Amino acid sequence: MPNSELMPIAVFARRSGLTSSALRFYADSGLLNPAETDPISGYRYYSAAQVARATVLRQLREIAMPLAAVEAVLVAGADEASRLVDDHVAKVVGDAAAARRKAAFIKSALGDVPGQPLALLKGPVLTDAVEQVLTATAREPEMPVLAGLRIEASQESLTLTATDRYRLSTRTLVPAGPPSRPWAGTVDGDELRAAVAEIRRSALVRLDAVPHGIWLRVAEREDRHCRLLPEEFPDHRLMLASLGEVTTRVTVSKELFLRALEEHPGERVALHVAAHGLTVRSADDAHPGIPLPATSTGPDLRIRFELTTLYPAVSTAIGPDVMLDLRGHDQPVTIRSADRGDLTALAMPVRPVHSA
Repeated sequence: MPNSELMPIAVFARRSGLTSSALRFYADSGLLNPAETDPISGYRYYSAAQVARATVLRQLREIAMPLAAVEAVLVAGADEASRLVDDHVAKVVGDAAAARRKAAFIKSALGDVPGQPLALLKGPVLTDAVEQVLTATAREPEMPVLAGLRIEASQESLTLTATDRYRLSTRTLVPAGPPSRPWAGTVDGDELRAAVAEIRRSALVRLDAVPHGIWLRVAEREDRHCRLLPEEFPDHRLMLASLGEVTTRVTVSKELFLRALEEHPGERVALHVAAHGLTVRSADDAHPGIPLPATSTGPDLRIRFELTTLYPAVSTAIGPDVMLDLRGHDQPVTIRSADRGDLTALAMPVRPVHSA
């Protein structure tokens, strides 16, 4: 008779999340043998101590790890097991990217639709612009489009825009030649980030639009495809058009501003703009402020931000000085270079602590 503390296979299956058939398969494979098998009935019994191993086994199989690799993880120490898991995930991600590129070729061949030329740009310029704007993306399962980058091609320019609803970043580039006709689409941010990382040193990059994505074409390199996201991008143009009048403007050294934000101890920061300059304070006044030399126009203003919203908007600004256009303590602030207007960021403030 089996030990009373052992579990029949059906009970152990519920505890471990594995089916009875899977447990039989893993036993036959030598990965998870029963603690005891009844010699007469053949019934299999498992111990409570085996639940942890069974759970890890299930989780590894859920990420499509082969049996041989699963066995290596189960017998390895913690550091080696972590390395093996990382190696497997890297391979899966690489295989998925390769499959996606091949699928793009296949879809293009099936449709037999020539690409629409969008722009011809210098590789370093395009790479910097994409990386700057992508800082405003977010991964939200209910709104996957927030992880994308909006590309709009007109006769005069190529505009890149991203937003996470609390922050918006947009940059305008002037291509070597205009597109054959206007075009707009939202490109997968992760794919675009990976693609531009390989073209930074390319003299020229041609962007072509196809029905399901865009191609980045570079001489003597493999073309890179980035798929389009089907969801509708937020109406950022309406938001920009509805911005109120600027009431206070301050210009400050980007380096000093970032240093003050880095030294700030809290998750929220308050900016106090006055005639004598800009002071970076804690939102609750629990810490002394950091005064910065700055030039300002308009009435004094105190405005609060989440540090994770304000810092990226300032850090991606172009040039040594940044300009902040303020419209009130509860209105978006526009952040851009003091002498260049092709990269603009908007950051939403947070309500004061005492607000309802």
